[in-house]
Amino acid sequence: MLSTLEKPNQTIDLDSPHNLTAQIGNTPLLHLAKTAAAHDLPNTVELYAKAEWFNPGGSVKDRAALNIIRVAEEDGLLRPGMTLLDSTSGNTGIAYAMLGAARGYKVKLTVPANASPERLSILRAYGAELVLTDPMEGSDGALVEARRLAAADPTLFYANQYNNNANWQAHYLTTGNEIWQQTNGRITHFVAGLGTSGTFTGTTRRLKELNPNIRSYAAQPDGPFNGLEGWKHMQTAIVPGIYDESLADENLTTRTEDAYAMARFLARHEGLFVGISSAAAVAAALTAARELEAGLVVTIMPDNGFKYLSERFWNEH
Repeated sequence: MLSTLEKPNQTIDLDSPHNLTAQIGNTPLLHLAKTAAAHDLPNTVELYAKAEWFNPGGSVKDRAALNIIRVAEEDGLLRPGMTLLDSTSGNTGIAYAMLGAARGYKVKLTVPANASPERLSILRAYGAELVLTDPMEGSDGALVEARRLAAADPTLFYANQYNNNANWQAHYLTTGNEIWQQTNGRITHFVAGLGTSGTFTGTTRRLKELNPNIRSYAAQPDGPFNGLEGWKHMQTAIVPGIYDESLADENLTTRTEDAYAMARFLARHEGLFVGISSAAAVAAALTAARELEAGLVVTIMPDNGFKYLSERFWNEH
């Protein structure tokens, strides 16, 4: 028998300012002054990063998941008691599972079997049903399986984050505006990694509306076989439907080894324990910043390092 706390029997305002969803967004913008100095950037070039682990689900993906769910609710596609289905490498799934628990949805996720044990444990803690897919096929394998499951069961709500405009619109509505406000409109360059491409696409579109002279850099792994969790090598992957390659003023690549080294540097010198994609984004932002004589560069740190504690690179020197 569930207690009253476990099974509420009264109507709850899901969008109250005191509710979980109201805590998503408005994350801090951190000045990476030590990182800039250690990598010989001139004083006229400033380096900043959005600390997205301050979202309640621990990552930038809370923004997209919430907007996908809200739009589906408004369109009548998602109702309490239904099951939300999607593919994920971890963070979006955690956001779905958290919000599903809070808003009354079951969550079914296809996940590569080699996702970190920390992420799998978090997903199970929230009550998500997991379908583990071939690790050699990466996020694309999970995507193909989600499509198969959606086609086989029309009662599921297939969130389809790679092709859902509510994904990039979340960042158009929130992330881009936050960066503009937090830099007092001084941002000159924006750098973001490509996964679903929602963060890059939505933020870039908004920032370029606010100032067309802002330059945007899209970062991705340097090859199809890499350790950059959440990033896609677009030339060899299933390209997301929401990805617009014309938005990038320049494209950057990041080596897995450089991301690992940057994760250790940020932990040991900035006091920032960040995830692999966060470290890769900072490494990419440094690549862009080194070409500048002056400017204010902003990147996105999608999550912190707690979901990657089992990775061996933390102990390397």
